[in-house]
Amino acid sequence: MTWTSAQELKAQLVRLWKRGDLLRDAVSGQSRFPLRLTLKGPGSADITDRFDAVRAWAAELAATDAVRLEWQEIRHRVQGTQNLPLSAWVNAIEDALSWLGKRREWERFAGLVSATRQAHPALLPWLERRPLQALALAEEWTRLLAVVGWLTDQPRPGIYLRQVDLPGVHTKFIEAHRSVLAELLDLALPAAVVTPSKSGISHFAGRYGFLEKPIRIRFRVLDPEVPSVCGADCPDITLDAASFSRLRLPIRRVFITENETNFLAFPRVQKSIVIFGAGYGWEALAQGRWLNDCTVYYWGDIDTHGFAILNQLRGQFAHVASLLMDRDTLHAHMAIWGVEDKPSLVDLPRLTADERALYDDLRDNRIGKGLRLEQEHIGFGWVGQRLQELIGDANHAKQSPWP
Repeated sequence: MTWTSAQELKAQLVRLWKRGDLLRDAVSGQSRFPLRLTLKGPGSADITDRFDAVRAWAAELAATDAVRLEWQEIRHRVQGTQNLPLSAWVNAIEDALSWLGKRREWERFAGLVSATRQAHPALLPWLERRPLQALALAEEWTRLLAVVGWLTDQPRPGIYLRQVDLPGVHTKFIEAHRSVLAELLDLALPAAVVTPSKSGISHFAGRYGFLEKPIRIRFRVLDPEVPSVCGADCPDITLDAASFSRLRLPIRRVFITENETNFLAFPRVQKSIVIFGAGYGWEALAQGRWLNDCTVYYWGDIDTHGFAILNQLRGQFAHVASLLMDRDTLHAHMAIWGVEDKPSLVDLPRLTADERALYDDLRDNRIGKGLRLEQEHIGFGWVGQRLQELIGDANHAKQSPWP
């Protein structure tokens, strides 16, 4: 049968609930009731051929308490005059809630709307846009409103999230709800106290004026004659970006490598340091403008993403040279080539002519499909020889075994 059953009428209400449409009425104050539901009934041939089924269908609908039926009198040549349902209505939201078994959820959501209207009416559009999400957050809603209220009273507080002192609110609560809080705060706070360039949950603190966890830069001094940490011989040092930017070390060369083993085993080189890179993203390192006075070398994987990272680094320091990212190094290690799963295909305007030619060969699969040579696979003897050639004095690059 293609006739609309009572269960199918209920399913229409269920869809409205799952879309949040019924709950939105609690925010807007508007009502969609009486609500007419879609009803498809039997035709004349059905009355002739399936009269008992037609009567059962009509009786089922008539027995549905939540539905008000409008009837139509039909004169049939065989069965005579018959009254059949023409349309189906749900008179009020209370009838819909009872039928769906959602009265408790409705009352809980109405409570959220009432509390929000009283405390922060600017957040009502969020409740109307995301009613089901708000309902899922009902137990946390009071604390979420408290956080919004605290920041409204103390915009751009200049403290760490850990220092927010609210009953029942702790750092993990705020961090766990950063996505929702960001949407609420963008509605509640004046635009002047929100930093638009800080977006995404990882930049939540900075967006709303909290102190951010400092980004740290790790480096090793490669020359024991360079004074750094008192009594330490070629120390492994980690500094926040601001402190790193104020360094005054008597060095001429800076090496950057993406692999920690390479970082730890990098040979000693006079007046030099090696930095443990962080892949894409060089904003923190860019604060160290003193690097412009050094010769800087970047050592990454020989694959498309390695060259993409090099290209990005040159956006901060145009004078960076690549190290061990050349065609000779690639072909000397053919036996240990690997595969790059998702190569980069974009153009990289900051590469040199030789680098761009190799990059194009890699992304166009001219040497091999998805070919890559990971930096940690390059032979240590090859590394030491290249450093000696680079520096011009074998004594400047002292080799030691890989760990």
